[in-house]
Amino acid sequence: MPATTAPQAADVALSGARPWSKTAGNHERAQQGGMPMAADGQHARTGPLAGITVVDVSRILAGPYCTLLMAELGARVIKVETPETGDDARHYGPFVNGKSAYFQSINRGKESIALNLKDADDKAIFEALLENADVVVENFRPGTMEKLGYGWDALHARYPRLIYAAASGFGHSGPDMTRPAYDMVVQGMGGIMSVTGHEGSPPTRIGMSIGDIGSGLYATVGVLSALYHRAITGEATKVDIGMFDCQLALLENAAVRFFTSGKAPGPLGARHPSITPFEAFETGDGYIIIAAGNDGLFRKLADGLGKPEWKDDPRYVSNPKRAEHVEQLKAELEAILKTDTTEHWMKVLDDAGVPAGPINDIGQAVNYPQAAARNMIVDVDDPITGPMKVIGNPVKISGFPDPTTRDPAPNLDQDRAKILKEIGR
Repeated sequence: MPATTAPQAADVALSGARPWSKTAGNHERAQQGGMPMAADGQHARTGPLAGITVVDVSRILAGPYCTLLMAELGARVIKVETPETGDDARHYGPFVNGKSAYFQSINRGKESIALNLKDADDKAIFEALLENADVVVENFRPGTMEKLGYGWDALHARYPRLIYAAASGFGHSGPDMTRPAYDMVVQGMGGIMSVTGHEGSPPTRIGMSIGDIGSGLYATVGVLSALYHRAITGEATKVDIGMFDCQLALLENAAVRFFTSGKAPGPLGARHPSITPFEAFETGDGYIIIAAGNDGLFRKLADGLGKPEWKDDPRYVSNPKRAEHVEQLKAELEAILKTDTTEHWMKVLDDAGVPAGPINDIGQAVNYPQAAARNMIVDVDDPITGPMKVIGNPVKISGFPDPTTRDPAPNLDQDRAKILKEIGR
């Protein structure tokens, strides 16, 4: 195939815009930087995935985080939920006027229809949705969709252009395939808790749901790759994501250290296992992160702190030597840093060109000026909760707007009438 063929094919075939989709035509408006409104009062889809329709039967976090990212990039996401109760995440706090803020943050900008996939009439509606969809996302235990008649083999035979993405605890193969899992389970089993915390401390969970979020990110990469593959070949594929696999993939040099030494690494607190100085240091009023990731940066650090002699000190002349004398170097650094404030040392290190930063709590992080400058805190105006703030989209793509507002998460079954009308029922 000539090198120029693939992009041309992708330009034509990637979009799955359907006659009934309100996303068609939004790409051109997005290029002009506007935020058009669809006929239903929601913001029209303007990202690079405008025209792509995702049917989302996943719940809680791993699958919904994948579909959130796709919605942020312009896809239309139709969330299929269990009647009466809906997604489990609707019942997770905190709550604002009875609506879950947790659910709001992960499902904003999506649509909702409640379907019982064991009921004949609801199955017919679901199948009509799949007829017009580009992607279906699920995060059930393997075998669940097959029992409903909607496993990969059955769907691929009936909807040959439908991409099937599954995010489960252990993937769709292997001896643990059918085991149930949550984020906490795979954090423990995947080794990441064993290198988190301080030496001698009990097992420590990472402070956010890295098992779910990591799986959602990898699922998104898989779906986008599958969309591109379909654009080139016309062939839809199955994306099989195991949360346990994703935890292993995130181990990076912790796994490499085990493979090379045969010894399982343990927790080191804030310290990097092989780069020095690269950790948190105490100052006169708190802590500061210093990340001198190479010898050149260490020399800048030495000059900035008024210690030029460190550059020729045989203990500190190279990173391997500094790693051998990490405790001595830390003591010398903290003897200096404790004489003044974190704010003072931030200015000193910024002026010296040394990567450094304060250790912010969540409030400080979301209110940090850089977050506002990058539109990373956006507003959701929900008629039930009133205005709420959520985290924005970190993926900034030229030619597409990054609006300061988002549509709210749907109420359960909110979009039934509109969706049924679109599919002619």
